[in-house]
Amino acid sequence: MSAALRGLCAATACALSLCACVDVSMPDYKRPDTPAKASWSDQKGSPVSAAATIEPDWWKGFHDPYLDTLVAKAIAGNFDIKVLAARIDVASTQIGEAKAGALPTMDLGGGADFEKSTGQTFSKQYNVATQVSWDIDIWGKVEKGVQAQKAEFHASEADWRAGYLELVANVSSTYFQILQFDDQIEQQQQTLVTNRQILTIYDGQRRNGLIPQTQVLRQQAEINRLTNQLLELRRSRDLANNALCTLLGVPAGEFQLPKGHLQQRVQLPVVPDGLPAQLLARRPDVVAAEFRVLEAYNLVGQAKLAQLPTINLTGHGGTASFALTDLLKSFTYGFMPSINIPLLDPGVRAHVKVTQAQSTVAEQQYRVAVMGAFEEVENALVNLNSHKAQRVELQQEVSRLQIVADQIQSQLRLGVVSQLEVFETERTLLEAQQELLANHQLILSDTVLLYKALGGGWPNVDVQAEVKEH
Repeated sequence: MSAALRGLCAATACALSLCACVDVSMPDYKRPDTPAKASWSDQKGSPVSAAATIEPDWWKGFHDPYLDTLVAKAIAGNFDIKVLAARIDVASTQIGEAKAGALPTMDLGGGADFEKSTGQTFSKQYNVATQVSWDIDIWGKVEKGVQAQKAEFHASEADWRAGYLELVANVSSTYFQILQFDDQIEQQQQTLVTNRQILTIYDGQRRNGLIPQTQVLRQQAEINRLTNQLLELRRSRDLANNALCTLLGVPAGEFQLPKGHLQQRVQLPVVPDGLPAQLLARRPDVVAAEFRVLEAYNLVGQAKLAQLPTINLTGHGGTASFALTDLLKSFTYGFMPSINIPLLDPGVRAHVKVTQAQSTVAEQQYRVAVMGAFEEVENALVNLNSHKAQRVELQQEVSRLQIVADQIQSQLRLGVVSQLEVFETERTLLEAQQELLANHQLILSDTVLLYKALGGGWPNVDVQAEVKEH
């Protein structure tokens, strides 16, 4: 055995003995513990399976082809979703970058040395050399970094899904809001017509001395208030349309949503009563948060393994000559195995503590995501059920006011009531119809928010299964 080989073996034995003193153990990965939730507080009926609850294209449940067109346009043109897609590409290429740490590197260089000293002849020398270096990943430190980067890649995919879900929800809600504005503007215009007719009657009564001037002024002020509300509705409609343009990926003002009627265009979908709590496993933001816990777990393992010795194999070869024509006539080569033992490197140990602290942050962020998801679902269910109950009352109110309006209209033809009473009844009916319209839009938006809170139609993702594969 050569002296060099005996020295390497001795150094390796020494390194292994030092390794026994370094704590590089890692517990098995497990999902951070969070409060459990078996069902929702407003649970009704028997639970249904998660797969049968929300379809991947859940927005088609509103049965509005124009909405389907808007969603498709937004998915193709929205720039926020394109940014998230680009981040997936970045994370994918970073996996390759992490894997490259386990591969050998090779350098090739050439040079020339020209020298002239006083009293000496001019000298020149040419050289060409190459070097191959390989840090052997005997402890799996590089592989830990690869697994961490794969977890970030999956988290980026989940971020894209969350952005996709957010985009579809925003397009749907904004579309519903614009249609509601269209109906409100139309009803407000009808209300103004009725109030102007009432003003005409009041003005005639004032001229005949039947009512004071204050009654006319009060009605004029009411028309001013209603006109101001109409202007505000048109302003809000324009702003919502600008927001929709941005969601679609077109400059604000370059697209104008055609006027429509919300209740005629958009149907209320049927939401199953037995929603399972397991639907939260579909939420992309929760999935992304857990993948980042896994990423932090692997980075802790990588930092711990960095405390162990590293073994490097270096081979070099080259040629040198005083004449360029003789450069390739003679060669030198060598092989140098080496081992680096980090006996005292405070930075390495400090980095272990940093990654452990960052892992704690990732775990807490996962818990925040889960708790926020619980709240969003519960709030959506509370709002949806409450607004549905209010809808029943509003429908009864409108129905009864419509009967009153019809009877008042019949009495007008018989001369029993005045035109003024007819207008007053119509105004009350229009106000109730506006409340029912607003309630319809709220139920639609509540349904969208519920689908979003439950993770849309994305399939379940088992992060721990990803760990077992590796």
